[in-house]
Amino acid sequence: MKKISLLTIVAMVTAGIAFSSCDSKKSVSLKSDIDSVSYIIGASYGQGMRENIKTFPTPGNVNALISGFTNAANGDSIYLGMDMQAAQLFVQTYFQNLQTRIADETKAEGEKFLEENKGKSGVITTESGLQYKVITEGTGQKPSLEDTVKVHYVGKLLDGTQFDSSVERGEPATFPLTGVIPGWSQGVQLMPVGSKYIMWIPADLAYGMQPPTQLIKPNSTLEFEVELLEVMKAK
Repeated sequence: MKKISLLTIVAMVTAGIAFSSCDSKKSVSLKSDIDSVSYIIGASYGQGMRENIKTFPTPGNVNALISGFTNAANGDSIYLGMDMQAAQLFVQTYFQNLQTRIADETKAEGEKFLEENKGKSGVITTESGLQYKVITEGTGQKPSLEDTVKVHYVGKLLDGTQFDSSVERGEPATFPLTGVIPGWSQGVQLMPVGSKYIMWIPADLAYGMQPPTQLIKPNSTLEFEVELLEVMKAK
């Protein structure tokens, strides 16, 4: 829940906000200051719930959530006949199973894409399963695993959703090749300075089951457009 300060509550109540007349699916009669305070605090909880629901891997049931909240607030039976420990285990197991199912489906989608992509013109598949296509071939030196590189890059999901971009930030990124995902490290070592490649990185060479952002599903195959600007040789 997002905290709401007492000062904010007092200011809203003294401003005489007519909550009972606002547009809502369920109207409520607010006849006193404590009615209004109760409404505001409830609205604050609701806003927090709304943000939490957005993080669910699948759409949540808002009506069921509201029913559970209302029952708990009224002191009624709340855990569907389970004690708190069993209820927590039920929720945990549900999300673990859902995560596994999503990961399996995402991996299968990536494998299908790579199988179709490898037959396209200009696409090269390495022994590890990394795929790449040369957009521009540079003439500079190639980095080794111990080196640090300066690059511009754009990272995308297979549906085109962009999840990271040094180009958008307007500043090249500098990485040691030992500090990035294996597919990135392997691909950049193939590039002479001045090159620009598109890489398609299988899940096992990317983030696997531990993506760094919610935009990336577990076991995602990723696409990166990488331009190698400079190699800083290891001393």
